[in-house]
Amino acid sequence: MSTRRRFLMSGLSLPGLLAAAGGRAKNCIIYFQDGGACQHDSFDPKPDQPLEIRGVHKTIPTVLPGVHFSELLPRCARIANKFTVIRSVYSREAIHEKAKQYIFSGSRPNNAFKHPVMGSVVARELGAQGGLPPFVCIPRPDIAADAGFLGSAYDPFIAGDPGKKEFRVQDLTLPGSVSLDEASSRANLLRALDEEVRQAGKSKLVEGMDSFYQKAFELVSSPVARKAFNLEEEPAALRDRYGRNSSGQGALLARRLVESGVRLAAVFQGGYDAHGGIEESSRAIFPIFDQAFSALIEDLQQRGLLDSTLVLALSEFGRTPHINHSAGRDHWPGVFSIAVAGAGIAPGQVIGSSDAQGGAPKDRPISIEDLGATVYRKLGIDIHKEYHSNGRPVKMNDGGTPIRELF
Repeated sequence: MSTRRRFLMSGLSLPGLLAAAGGRAKNCIIYFQDGGACQHDSFDPKPDQPLEIRGVHKTIPTVLPGVHFSELLPRCARIANKFTVIRSVYSREAIHEKAKQYIFSGSRPNNAFKHPVMGSVVARELGAQGGLPPFVCIPRPDIAADAGFLGSAYDPFIAGDPGKKEFRVQDLTLPGSVSLDEASSRANLLRALDEEVRQAGKSKLVEGMDSFYQKAFELVSSPVARKAFNLEEEPAALRDRYGRNSSGQGALLARRLVESGVRLAAVFQGGYDAHGGIEESSRAIFPIFDQAFSALIEDLQQRGLLDSTLVLALSEFGRTPHINHSAGRDHWPGVFSIAVAGAGIAPGQVIGSSDAQGGAPKDRPISIEDLGATVYRKLGIDIHKEYHSNGRPVKMNDGGTPIRELF
C-alpha cells in the first residue's frame, strides 16, 4: 500500500498532515519487550511458510487492507492506523546485555567505555522539568538503563513495580520516624560533608552522588512528584483497560509521568527469551503487550498528548526463523519488527519488509544507529554532538541517519 493511501486512511486532518511533516517530540515512552520478541508472533507473521517457520499462531487482518498481524495482537490490529510498524530493523549484537545497550544507546558497545543510553543523554541535554526526574525506568534497574561515562547524575530514577497491590515509590517516601524538616537538615549536613570530601579529593563520583542526593530530596519534598506517581488518581476502568499487571500499569504510569514533565520513561516487560516452549510463552506475554500498548496509544491520543510524545515498542533483537528442537526460537539480530507512534509520525505505515522466512531485511533495512538518530532528532537533540570520555571524543550517535518516513 502506498504511503499516500495510508495517509488518507489514517484519518488525519490537514493540521495533522502539516504537523506530521515536521513533528517534534517533547518527551518519549519506550515499551521494551525484554529478551527478544518474536517477529513471527507479532507484527511480521509468515502464514505461507511451513509450520517450523510460521509457528502455530494464525494471522488476523488489521484495519489496513492487506496488512496482517499475529492473532496474539487483536487490539493492535484494530488500531493499526494509529501507529507505524517497521519490519526491517536489524542489529549486530546477539547477546542480551550488549544488544540492549546497543538499542538503548544507538551506538554499538565497545570495550573502551560504556556509552550512555538515550535516556541519560536526554537527561543531560534537555534537563528536568516540572520538578520530576527527566529519565525514569519502570519497574526496576536494568543494564540497558545506564548513564555510562556521563556519570551517575544522569542515571534513571527507578519507579518500582506499579503492578503491586500496595504500590509505593520507595524514593518518594520518607521513613515513618523522619519528618520533612529532619530530612532537610540531614540533606544539608550531607552536602557539607560532601563538600569537604570533594575539596580534598576533587572526586567526580562525589559530585555525582551529591547531585543524586539533592535530586532525591527534591523529589521527596515535591507534591508534584508524589501526584505524578499516584496511580490511585486514575479511574478504575482506565486501569483495567491497560491491564492490572506490571506492564499495563507501567504503561499507564509512563503516560502520567510524561504528562507531568518526565522526558523519557522506559517500561520493561520481560519473558520474551523463549528458547523452548515459545508457543506457550507467546500466548502468555503478547496479550499483555497488546493490551498495554494499544491502551497507551489510544489514551495518549484522547488526551491530546500523542502529537508531542514519541512512543516506541521494541526489543533488543528478534527470534530465529526456524523453531528449534526445544520448540523455541533462539536469539536473532538478523531482522525484527518495532512499532512507533506519535510526534508527527504518519500513522498506518508499514516500513520495510523481511524475506520470506523472516530472517533478514528484504528491503529498506533500518540499523540501530538509524533508530537512535531518529529518536534524538525527534526530541530536538543534535545527532552530531560529541562528548568526551577519558580525553577522547565520542560521537553521541555514530553513523545513524534519521528514518525519513517518520518525518
